[in-house]
Amino acid sequence: MNRWKKYLQLHLNVLLFSLTGVFSKAASIQYNQHGLQSPLLYLFLFLMLLNCGIYAIAWQMVMKKFDLSTAYANKSVYLIWSQLWAVLIFKESLSINNIIGMLVVFLGVMVVSGDE
Repeated sequence: MNRWKKYLQLHLNVLLFSLTGVFSKAASIQYNQHGLQSPLLYLFLFLMLLNCGIYAIAWQMVMKKFDLSTAYANKSVYLIWSQLWAVLIFKESLSINNIIGMLVVFLGVMVVSGDE
């Protein structure tokens, strides 16, 4: 059970990190539509920086529980979360190459994490 808890913490932290990209893209959209006058631009920039700070602290705490290779291999799941956010929030579409790439990442994480 303790192993699952560690991995849950690791993947929740990766999910948190993936939100940095969401805030960054939202800020970019605001800038492109309204320029520097958009209050939402500054809100998204603030959320992006805040998220990065919280993530950095949480990542240091989670990394203590794993081998470095395992932690960084699992961090690649960020790509899967990013694709999910792109589809759900920004209404982007997935190509077959995106799906194959996500499967390769997932299988790689499973191989690296299987030994622990």
